[in-house]
Amino acid sequence: MGLFGSSGIRGLIGKDIDADLGVRIGRAVGSLSRAVVIGKDPRTSGDLVVSALVAGIIEAGAEPYRAGMVPTPTLACAASHFDCGLMVTASHNPPEYNGVKMWNPDGSAFDGEQTENVERLIAEGGRRAPWNEMMPERLWEGAIDEHVHAILEEVGPVERRLVIDCGCGATGPVSPRLFRELGCDIVTLNANPDGRFPGRPSEPSEGNLGDLMALCRAKGVMGIAHDGDGDRMVAVDEEGRYVSGDRLLALFASLMKVKNMAAPVDASMVLDDIVGRSIERTRVGDMFVSEALKKKGLPFGGEPSGTFIFPSVNYCPDGMLAGACLIELLDGRSLKDMVGSLPAYPSMRDSFSFDQSRREEIGARLSEEISSIEGDLTTVDGYRVDLGYGWLLVRLSGTEPKVRLTAEARQREDLEKITDMARVRVRKALD
Repeated sequence: MGLFGSSGIRGLIGKDIDADLGVRIGRAVGSLSRAVVIGKDPRTSGDLVVSALVAGIIEAGAEPYRAGMVPTPTLACAASHFDCGLMVTASHNPPEYNGVKMWNPDGSAFDGEQTENVERLIAEGGRRAPWNEMMPERLWEGAIDEHVHAILEEVGPVERRLVIDCGCGATGPVSPRLFRELGCDIVTLNANPDGRFPGRPSEPSEGNLGDLMALCRAKGVMGIAHDGDGDRMVAVDEEGRYVSGDRLLALFASLMKVKNMAAPVDASMVLDDIVGRSIERTRVGDMFVSEALKKKGLPFGGEPSGTFIFPSVNYCPDGMLAGACLIELLDGRSLKDMVGSLPAYPSMRDSFSFDQSRREEIGARLSEEISSIEGDLTTVDGYRVDLGYGWLLVRLSGTEPKVRLTAEARQREDLEKITDMARVRVRKALD
């Protein structure tokens, strides 16, 4: 397995990610670029990785610009002024993780060919410029102002009472400001950036958002939550109920009245019902959704994880833009009522940890176990089996040593049958 997963390079600090790797990444990217902008989320190891990247970029003869602590979509917006952007983040992962995401000037993530070139140069050592070609590092100021302005221009004024949970991540200085400037009356939670994520874990899952759900229920208002680097957004309705990324994907598709869209293989079949045709299915990972949007010229895409991409702005998932667009599309209507009007099928998501050293072996055993299930098999990413009355997907995570299991059916009893069968086969593969 190479350095790159489905969301850049990511791993444990001191084990998978260290200063030496940061220098080699910077030298590789600097060998391909003239000027690079670099941002970070508030993780405690952020300065270490940024400084290592800067050193490598200088060594390659390119010019590094520090944007400071900013959300990932803010950095992707700033990348429009450079050859590329590097974001130091591990997104929703725990604080002991960090990594590097790489962005093109249009906000799209580095594609397969680009990541192969970077990985090759990391292995080969990259360019080493003579002393008189080395450039000083510079500051890049105004990235947050530019990003906020771009969203204000796209969405326009909206009014809403709203609770925003920033999760102690990089959106703390940005998201509350944005929604106030849009015209919203807001209350904030966890808006002070802290790379230890003391307020709640970085991932905005239902189990981590108890405070937000309680506050929304008490105030009778909707809320939104971000992950550590701000590329995700999930919501809570006016009764304090969690609205998953999967349901938000369906809501966006419905409110935007899209004729086609892109979503990964683990997204609900509700999307096909709403759009009225089979949507463009991709591998799991926002970079693959982004690639499909660019290639097909589609107006919208996203993932059940809570990432949403609006190509009219750029090709980077943007949790703050998504939250603003959601409020605009609701147009004063309650989130509870609009979500309740959508079709819904019972679904299940589960994960199983394994020893990373067994990844290839487990992949082969999963292929044998899942491919033998009678149904319509697709292998865009992992093994998805359409059973007629529902479907299941088993795949290896691109960011963690885990097997992901997703299943959905039109009836609850069918979901239970699929789930029981799939879990038995996954556990057998892991034995």
